[in-house]
Amino acid sequence: MPLVRQLYLSCRVMLPGRGVLLSLIMVLLAGCASKDLTPIEAPPNRAGLSMERALILSHAQQAIGTPYRFGGNTPDGLDCSGLVEMTYRAAGIRVPRTADEQFRALPQVDTPRPGDLLFFGDRRKASHVGIYRGNGQMIHAPGNGRAVVSVPLEIDYWQERFLGAASPAP
Repeated sequence: MPLVRQLYLSCRVMLPGRGVLLSLIMVLLAGCASKDLTPIEAPPNRAGLSMERALILSHAQQAIGTPYRFGGNTPDGLDCSGLVEMTYRAAGIRVPRTADEQFRALPQVDTPRPGDLLFFGDRRKASHVGIYRGNGQMIHAPGNGRAVVSVPLEIDYWQERFLGAASPAP
């Protein structure tokens, strides 16, 4: 069993202070991480999240700051659906390549959970996708000249274009 998972399992039953200390150590170590988004095993950062969802969120957060590149799905450059494809692939989950293909193929949900996908566009086609981070936030690749960011969803722009959510992760 990987060391990080062993530490997590052993600390779950200890005093809360040690769990907090382990969380702080993990955050500090994550700050030293490179842009390489290969699969890693890490403990869920929120109660009730599956390991896959924790990995999706971890990799999406690591991608913040990655430049936008149309058709990109690597740490060198990402478009919105490439961000989704890359982060889900890192968690061992295959998804279609484009936002509209993802929207049409993946199981829809009424209430998104962290790690679920949020789709935007017009009534005929999903033209944009982001990863729900929780607490009303989404991680997405916004477009040319910009980088992957986390944004609040209460902005009218997103509210007006929201098509639905999908949950390909367990």
